[in-house]
Amino acid sequence: QVQLVESGGGLVQPGGSLRLSCVASGRSFSGGAMAWFRQAPGKEREFVSTIRGFGRTTYYADSVKGRFTISRDNAKNTVYLQMNNLEPEDTGVYYCAAGMTLITSTLRDGAAYAHWGQGTQITVSS
Repeated sequence: QVQLVESGGGLVQPGGSLRLSCVASGRSFSGGAMAWFRQAPGKEREFVSTIRGFGRTTYYADSVKGRFTISRDNAKNTVYLQMNNLEPEDTGVYYCAAGMTLITSTLRDGAAYAHWGQGTQITVSS
């Protein structure tokens, strides 16, 4: 059974930083894409970032480009999201997702990822 477990969420002041981690178990995602999505209160889930497998190509939502960095450690089956210069608009539940059969045009679509974590709360507030 595949499981994704996120950690690293919490409360941070505007301008602060956090690093999220997501560990996958049950199968290797070395050749697949691992991604982060988020959902703010009262809003739909949105794409944040994704990183492809062996090629390590990365993609970001415009709202986080230049502030967030996604990376992965295939040996640990883990994906990370380094979040800097956090803004109140970044508040929400952050979900890790993983999938194996993704083409470039679907990488920002949550429906294309077969496996999801339970989410971790990020609150950016002074």
